[in-house]
Amino acid sequence: MRPDVGTQAQFKKTKAPKTYRYDSSLAPALDFDSKNPAREEGEAAIREVLDAKTLEGAKAAAAKLKGLSKPFLNWAGKAERLSFDVPTLPLFVHERLSTKAILETIKGHRSDKQIDFMDDLFGDPRHSIADQVLKSYEHRDKWVNRMVLGDSLVVMNSLIHYEGLGGQVQMIYMDPPYGVKFGSNFQPFVRAREVKHGDDEDMTREPEVIQAYRDTWELGPHSYLTYLRDRLLLSRELLSESGSMFVQIGDENAHHVRELLDDVFGEENFVSSIVFQKTGGQSPTHLSAIYDTILWYAKDKSLLKFRPAFVLHPNPEPSDPNYIHLELPDGTLRSMTPEERRREVPLPAGAKIFRYGPITSAGAASSDQTFKFDGESFRPQANSHWKTSIDGMKALAAKGRILRSGKGLAYKLYWDDFAAERLSNIWTDTQSGGFNDPQLYVVQTTTKVIQRCLLMATDPGDLVLDPTCGSGTTAYVAESWGRRWMTVDTSRVPLALARQRLLTATFPFYQLRDESRGPAGGLVYKRRQNRKGSEVGGIIPHVTLKSIANNELPDEEVLFDRPEESADVIRISGPFTVEATIPTPLDWEESESASSKTSTATEQGSFVDRMLEVLRKSPVLHLDGRKSVTLKNLRLPAKTLSLSAEGVIVNGKDKPVALVFGPENGAVSEKLIFEAAKEANVKGYATLYVIGFAIQANARVLIEKCESIVGIPAIYIQATPDLMMGDLLKNMRSSQIFSVCGLPEIKVHSKKDGKETLHQVELLGFDVFDPVSMDVGHRGGDDVPAWFLDTNYNDLCFHVSQAFFPRTSAWDNLKKALKSEYSAEVWEHLAGTTSAPFAAGEHQKIAVKVIDDRGNELLVVKDLKAAK
Repeated sequence: MRPDVGTQAQFKKTKAPKTYRYDSSLAPALDFDSKNPAREEGEAAIREVLDAKTLEGAKAAAAKLKGLSKPFLNWAGKAERLSFDVPTLPLFVHERLSTKAILETIKGHRSDKQIDFMDDLFGDPRHSIADQVLKSYEHRDKWVNRMVLGDSLVVMNSLIHYEGLGGQVQMIYMDPPYGVKFGSNFQPFVRAREVKHGDDEDMTREPEVIQAYRDTWELGPHSYLTYLRDRLLLSRELLSESGSMFVQIGDENAHHVRELLDDVFGEENFVSSIVFQKTGGQSPTHLSAIYDTILWYAKDKSLLKFRPAFVLHPNPEPSDPNYIHLELPDGTLRSMTPEERRREVPLPAGAKIFRYGPITSAGAASSDQTFKFDGESFRPQANSHWKTSIDGMKALAAKGRILRSGKGLAYKLYWDDFAAERLSNIWTDTQSGGFNDPQLYVVQTTTKVIQRCLLMATDPGDLVLDPTCGSGTTAYVAESWGRRWMTVDTSRVPLALARQRLLTATFPFYQLRDESRGPAGGLVYKRRQNRKGSEVGGIIPHVTLKSIANNELPDEEVLFDRPEESADVIRISGPFTVEATIPTPLDWEESESASSKTSTATEQGSFVDRMLEVLRKSPVLHLDGRKSVTLKNLRLPAKTLSLSAEGVIVNGKDKPVALVFGPENGAVSEKLIFEAAKEANVKGYATLYVIGFAIQANARVLIEKCESIVGIPAIYIQATPDLMMGDLLKNMRSSQIFSVCGLPEIKVHSKKDGKETLHQVELLGFDVFDPVSMDVGHRGGDDVPAWFLDTNYNDLCFHVSQAFFPRTSAWDNLKKALKSEYSAEVWEHLAGTTSAPFAAGEHQKIAVKVIDDRGNELLVVKDLKAAK
C-alpha cells in the first residue's frame, strides 16, 4: 500500500517532524548544577525517599535514585540537547523487481528466430518456469521485501510513524562505520573494492553520502556517538518485545559503543559480546587485528527469542585433549597413537572415539553409595555422589558405559553421543575470502556471521532490518532463510550492488511445514544418517548419562542451519521493491504555517545566493558536442514568480537567458520547469537553463519538448555534487562545475508477428559525466553495470520486466544452477544490449533505466505509439 513515486506531487498525507527525547541520567559524582538536565528528577527522587510512609516506598525511591547515579558514557555535545527532531517523510516505491517475472517475460512473446532456443530453454511451453524448477517463498499478507535509499534515521522514523511498524521488527543488524574516516567508509564505484581515505579518485560524489558525512562527523568520534545513539533509540522503538539488536563494530570504538548500548537498551538487557575472526592478514608493526565484535542486546532480555546454535563435528579436532581413546569393533580399548591423533593415518575401520568422563557430582549423598563393579566395591570420594542412582549405575555398567580410571570409576563418553558443539561467543571459522563468499563491497561481512545471528534470534517469517545495507549481506541471508527483510543505505552504490546480488541469486529450497502459511509455518527438520552412520540431518540425538541410566529415549537437538532441502527445486529471490525518502519539491503546496513559509523562503534564498556565487566564479557551461557557453551579468530577476536568476550569453551575439535552479536535496520536477518556461517565454528570454543535481524522468522529457510546448528552448545542466562538499575536497576545478549529462540512447525495433506487433529495445549507449575528469563522453550499451526495461511503464513506478548486466557475470549463479534446463544463449542474451521481444502494454509506453558506475540511475521514457 506504499505510494509509487509518480504520485508524489499529489501526495497530501504529510506529517510534522517527530521529536525523540533522550533518557536523562546523572553524573557518577551526583554533581547537581543548573546545566544538568537530570537535576529535577534527582531532587524529586530524594523527596520521595524523605516523604515515603513505608519502608517499601523508601526502598523503591532509593533504587530509582541509585539508578540515576550509574556511570555512563559522556562526550562532547551529549548534553547540548535533550531531544532531536526527525523529518516524517513517506517512503515512495521507485522500482518493483521479481526474478521470476523477468524470466517469465523472456519466455513470453518471441520472434521467429528465437523460437528454437526459447523452446529449448524453457522446456514444455505449457508450464511456467516456476512449475518446472524455479520457486520463491511467498510471505503472509502479500509482504514484499524492501530496499530503501535514504538516511536510516529518516527511514526508521517513517517505518514507525507512517507505517506503524514500531514493535514489529524481530532483529536489527547494524554494521556502522568503525571509525570516522570519510573516504574509507564509502565505496564510490560499483567495481572499486579497494578504497583509500583521502584519495581524490576514491572520493564519492553522492549528495546523500556527502551530506550525511558532513552532518555526522563534524566533531569526529563525538559526532559518531551522537549519530549512533540517535539510530539506536529508533531501533529500540522498532524492535518487538522479544527482539534482538546486533551491532557489529571493530576494536577501535567497541568499548564506546557498548557503553552507548548500555545507555539505550539498559545494561540488564546485554546478551553477549561475540568475537569473530575476519581475516588472516599480518600487521607489519604491531599485533594483527584479525577480529571484529558483535554486541548483542535484547529489547527485553526476559522475553528474548533465542534458538541455541550448534556446530556439527563428525570427528573431534586433532588438538582435542580428551577424545583420544578408541573402542575397536572387537571391544578392545586403547589410546590413539600420536599419528592417529594428528590424523596422519586413518583410524581403524569401525573404531569409536571416546573419552573418560566424570561419573560423580559434588555434594554428600543421603543414601549408601556403594557400587560393585568387576567384583570390586567402589564409593565416591568424600562430599560427592554418583551422578545417578545405584540402579542407574547398574544400567550403565550393563551397557558398557563404566570404565576403571585409576582407583575410581569413569563414564565412557562416545564422541557420537552428541557430535555437535554448542556455539560459544568466540567464532574462529568466519574468515572472509574464498570462493563461497566473494567480496562485492569495500566493507562486507561474511554470510556465516549474519546467518548465525539470524538463526539464533529469529524464526522463518520474522522481520529483519539492516539500516546499514552495504553489499546487502543481511538481506541476502534473510532471503536465504525465509525471513522478511528491509535494508537501508544512504548511498546508491551499495544498493546497486545489493539489487544485483539479490536479483540474480539462487538459494536452496528448504521444505515448508505448512505451504499455505509460507515460511511463517516453519521449516522441516528430520533426523538422517549417512552410510557411515554419522548424523547429517537437522535433528540429532543427544545421548546423556541420564537417558542411558534411566533407559529413556535420548533428547533431540535441532540444528536450525540444517533444514530439509528439495534438490529438484531452484529457489530465487522473492519480489522486492526499491524505495526512497523523497524531500518535498519546491513546487509542492507550501505549509499553512507562516513561520514554515518564512523558514523555507530563507533556506531557498540562501541556496540561490550560493548557486549564483558559484556561477559568477565559474560561468562556463559545458554543452553537448564538447561545446561551451559563457555567462555574464548574472543577477536575481527584479520581479519573478518562478525564475532563479537571469544573465547574458556572450558566445557570439549576446542573448538574454533565464535560469532556474532545482532543489538542493531533491530532483527537478516537471511543474518547476513548466512554470519557469512560461515566465521566461513571456519575458522574452532566448533560452531557459535548468540547473540541478538530479531530474525526474517526466521533467527530462519536458526539457526536450519545451520549445514546441511552451515556446522557448530549454537545456538541462548537471551540477556536479562537488558543490555540496565544500572543504571535503582538496581541489575543486571551479571552471568545470557544470556540465550536460545525457539521457540513455535507445532504439525501438518493431516487427509484425501475425496480427500482433512485437517490439525489441536496443541500448545504444549514453552520455556520461565523469566528476573527476569533468569530461563528458559516450559509453556504449555493452559498457554499463546494468540496465532495466519496463515494457508497460505507467508513469508511477518502474516495474523491472527485463534485467541485463552486460559487463558482469551477475547471472552466473542461475546459469550454473539451471545449466541442464537452459540453453547457453539465454545467458548471453541477459548480458546483452537487446531486449527480448514484447507486445505493447496497456499504457503504450516503455522506460529504460541505466545504472552507471556510481549507482546513479539514468531513465528514458518512450511512447510506443510514436515509435510505430
